[in-house]
Amino acid sequence: MSDKLKKLTGKNPKDFEPVAYSVINNSDCELFSELVSQDDFLFDFVKQNVANRLAKVCNESNYLNLLNLLKYYSPSYEDFIVSTLAKYADEDLTDKMLEIFENGTEDEKVYCAKFFSYIQDPLAIEFLNKYAYSENLYLSGNCASTLALLGEVESYNKALEMLKSSDDFEVLSAVKFLVAYGNKDAVADILKVMKKSSLAENIAGELLYLIDLFALYEVSQVEALYVLNLVISALGEILGLSQVFDFQLYDFIEMIINSKFTPESVVVLNNACDKFNTLTENDEYLYDETKDTKQEVYDIKNLLNKIDFYKFKSLLDTNIDEDSLFVATALDFTENMDKVRMLLSSSNQTLVLKSLEVLKKNNSMTEKDRVTAYNSVSNQDLKNVIMAI
Repeated sequence: MSDKLKKLTGKNPKDFEPVAYSVINNSDCELFSELVSQDDFLFDFVKQNVANRLAKVCNESNYLNLLNLLKYYSPSYEDFIVSTLAKYADEDLTDKMLEIFENGTEDEKVYCAKFFSYIQDPLAIEFLNKYAYSENLYLSGNCASTLALLGEVESYNKALEMLKSSDDFEVLSAVKFLVAYGNKDAVADILKVMKKSSLAENIAGELLYLIDLFALYEVSQVEALYVLNLVISALGEILGLSQVFDFQLYDFIEMIINSKFTPESVVVLNNACDKFNTLTENDEYLYDETKDTKQEVYDIKNLLNKIDFYKFKSLLDTNIDEDSLFVATALDFTENMDKVRMLLSSSNQTLVLKSLEVLKKNNSMTEKDRVTAYNSVSNQDLKNVIMAI
């Protein structure tokens, strides 16, 4: 870290005020670029302090210098840059931002998409639609949320149609758009497609930024538990551990524990207990996490380990049914091999294979079970796997 950046992020006004003045008035792009590169290493309060210091320097005579900083995107400084530009914006600046949106770098486009959430010029709709499905999540997210503010429903309806696609990655793109767009009417459609998607865990992690678990629980307890179950399975693999805060997992799990146990809640809590024990027993999961995240993970683990799961075995086994949303998870924890064996004739070929694997793992598989499973699947690859088990 350069001496200038140390001063800008430091506590002494005599140090940071001249540097902040230089960044804005001299368009010190080199220093701003270095600042952005440190995003992952600076505390949030430090970045907020820097944003406030830079914003304080901006005025009517120098705000256009911010255009030189647009080539370096950071969500930490987006609000101060865009809100300042919008504060002094006139027709010339709006035209300039449209030009940058069309021809600028990807980082510049992210700022532009946010700018038009303040300056709601319909001329921006063309570009907002164009980049609404960008692989850059900041760009696509800003485009979608700005389209919502502009009241542009064509893009929203297009995303709903995309949910019907046979391409799971296209479906996931549509989900991300709908979440950023922010219309909670899409929740039911997202839940429906999630239940049949191979990317269900990814979708669940997106959905909870549109509706939280508590609100979803008020609508449907079973579906809220289903989403929670997917999120738990994805933690540390698909989803970051810090998202336990975003999703209020401690509070929600505590509420479930303090409620009457149901077949669905028992299997989800079993899964959660297993996952959080795994997360804390393996250094690779927690090694790079913050102190707060590590503590939260341990707190959730301790909360779950107070449950006497043996008392609820019969409730868990209720989920050993091909029509249950929780059957795949319940298979990981059941001891009832007779119920597992009944699934070998299921119409769900993946479930047939998993059931046979569970029987094998528990030393309960017979040759008759293998034949039953083999005759239940039509996919030759699955038949080959069954013969190899």
